[in-house]
Amino acid sequence: MVLTLDAKRRLTLPKEFNAVQAGDYFDASFNDEEQIIIFRRLPSKENWLQVLKECPVSMDDIPARSRAMPKKIKL
Repeated sequence: MVLTLDAKRRLTLPKEFNAVQAGDYFDASFNDEEQIIIFRRLPSKENWLQVLKECPVSMDDIPARSRAMPKKIKL
């Protein structure tokens, strides 16, 4: 299947490609060796607790937020 990029940098799939719907999320990665872009469909509704468990940084390792007001930047 060949897709063409339009002027607004969008790819449009033909109607015959029934596996996807409007609003689906995709992960795009570029393969340098073969000069191709790979699109992988992501689950539409992710379980936020599962995403939190897969987070590489523990919540205990995150520094506490500062309560101080931000400093004004001189231009």
